[in-house]
Amino acid sequence: MIFASLGNILAICVNYALGFWLYEKTHAKLEGSKTGARSLAWGHKYGYFILPFSFLPVIGDPLTLVAGVLRLNFVWFLVIAGSLRVLRYYFLAQLV
Repeated sequence: MIFASLGNILAICVNYALGFWLYEKTHAKLEGSKTGARSLAWGHKYGYFILPFSFLPVIGDPLTLVAGVLRLNFVWFLVIAGSLRVLRYYFLAQLV
C-alpha cells in the first residue's frame, strides 16, 4: 500500500510538473483530445474542486495535468490529490 501510494503520488507530481513547465505544449495537447478539453474546461470553471475527481481512471491524469496548467498551488494539489491516492489504496487493501 505504501509503495503503490508513493508511486502514484510521484506520477501525479510529474503530471503537475509537465502541465506547469510545458504550458503551451500541454495546453495544446489537452485541447486536442476530447477528455483533455473537457478536463481543461472543468478546471477553468471549478479550480480546486476538480481535484477530488482526479483519482478516477480515465479522467484523473488529465485533471492532474490541468492542475499544473492552471498553476494551482502545489501544496494544496499534493494534499488533496495525494491523500486521495493513499485513501484509494487503503480501501483496496481492506478489500483483500
